[in-house]
This record gives sequence, C-alpha cells and structure tokens, in this order.
Amino acid sequence: MKVLVINAGSSSLKYQLIDTADGSVMAKGLCERIGIDGVLVHTGNKSDEKYTIKTPMPTHAEAIKS
Repeated sequence: MKVLVINAGSSSLKYQLIDTADGSVMAKGLCERIGIDGVLVHTGNKSDEKYTIKTPMPTHAEAIKS
C-alpha cells in the first residue's frame, strides 16, 4: 500500500509518498511561500534528484495541484 502524508503549515506544505511494504519514501517535496510567490522543491521516485519550480501558489489548494 502507498500512503501520502501531508503536513500543512501557515505558508508551507510538505509531503511524502511512502511504500508501506518496505517503508521506503517514493517521493517527497516542499511547497514554500504559499500566498507570497511560491516555490516547489520535489524529490521523486526513490532518487536524490531534485527539481525546483517557482510558481504562484495563492492558496494551499493551488499548492497541492502543483
């Protein structure tokens, strides 16, 4: 089973996708500066490769869609 964990703060949103079969983190990320100018940092698919996207995120709902 895969579990999505979300931690929402006042201007940030952190997430992790965890495979419960072995406890590994499949993807993780951080949306920062929600309501200001918005930055998304994502690490995915069991790798250390990160990418950063600067995109407007006026609300937490918009951050989740990013």
